Amino acid sequence: MKKQTNNAEECPSERARQQLHRALRLLSGKWKGEILWQLVEGKQRFGQLRRAIPDVTQHMLTTQLRDLENEGLVKRTVFAEVPPRVEYEMTPAAKALRPVFEELSRWANAHGRLDPDPDVADAAGKGHDKGL
Repeated sequence: MKKQTNNAEECPSERARQQLHRALRLLSGKWKGEILWQLVEGKQRFGQLRRAIPDVTQHMLTTQLRDLENEGLVKRTVFAEVPPRVEYEMTPAAKALRPVFEELSRWANAHGRLDPDPDVADAAGKGHDKGL
């Protein structure tokens, strides 16, 4: 028989799991992480972001920026100029993700390879681990 619980009596681990899923949903999308990574250094205009992420289409960059803005992770500022100037920057909530990006970068440097070379991995004693 399945135990029924209500939201008021949720266990802490279930709440933590739900919060993690929410955070992952906010950041999911092929380009959201890359956009935020580019904005870590400060404000950027649309064209700067487009050049920094050459594989993203204009439509997809616009869509992803709107999503990030709607989620409160990116602030969009429009300047009343001709032609209009628009800048994007991270909100304080997104800036709080900086340690996460730095840790992902450290992990990638330690464990990620652009072109894995099985001979080098085997020689280093890090061959194919069948236990994973």
